Amino acid sequence: MVPHHHAYVWLGHGDVLVKPGDAHRRPGHPEFASAQVMPLESADWLLKSASRIEATFTEPQEAANWYVEQLAGHGETFTGSYAPIADPDETARRLATRADIVGGWWATGGRFLSVNLIACGPHRDRREYVCPAR
Repeated sequence: MVPHHHAYVWLGHGDVLVKPGDAHRRPGHPEFASAQVMPLESADWLLKSASRIEATFTEPQEAANWYVEQLAGHGETFTGSYAPIADPDETARRLATRADIVGGWWATGGRFLSVNLIACGPHRDRREYVCPAR
């Protein structure tokens, strides 16, 4: 299998993220597969339905550009002058090493934004995870 990264985004209310405990964000919990919220461990995105994949990239620079575009596209969700910034070249260098790129930020209205690029084919830390077919 060609190494690649799957892209995931979650924007939701923080109450869903931290509802009593975090069990719903762990594999094995009855709600895990259907929970729209991001998992606790980034690699666990690979255990969710393939329908959650926003995009798939084999080229690190394309993935890095997508990541930066996601942050720019969600700019209105951040308060005041704060907005996350990512260097696309540094991000691409990290992706080339098969690293995950994971970002999470509290946003306006008690919301939380999670933007992720998760390595697959196989994942470097969770080699036992099967890559979701899309």
